[in-house]
Amino acid sequence: MLAIKLQRIGRKHQPSYRLVVAEARSKMAAPPVEDLGSYQPDGKKATFNKERVSYWLGVGAQPTVTVHNLLVAQGIVTGAKRAVKMAKPVAKEAPATEAAPAEVVAEAETPTAESVTAEVSTTEEAAS
Repeated sequence: MLAIKLQRIGRKHQPSYRLVVAEARSKMAAPPVEDLGSYQPDGKKATFNKERVSYWLGVGAQPTVTVHNLLVAQGIVTGAKRAVKMAKPVAKEAPATEAAPAEVVAEAETPTAESVTAEVSTTEEAAS
């Protein structure tokens, strides 16, 4: 499946991006199928080839969420902007210091007299 996504170019602390059509699961360093324009977030300057973007959208290429929002802002795509979902940081859990749950687990694992007699009776039946 083809995707329209941003490919980062530029130096450290001076980001600029190319708008490219590439395989959805490809690495960003892989060569794209086609270059559709550029975006510079420092000056919010975007130059896109509207005809080619419309062509690739018509063929079935899916834009990423960020690219969709840029295309809506440029007026190439009509509709509402999508919410960008960022991964939430995983909170580390503190080790449990309570001894009560461990005692409950230990009691549950110890065999009861009833279960031992039931096992003995089943093994005697199997032996005869």
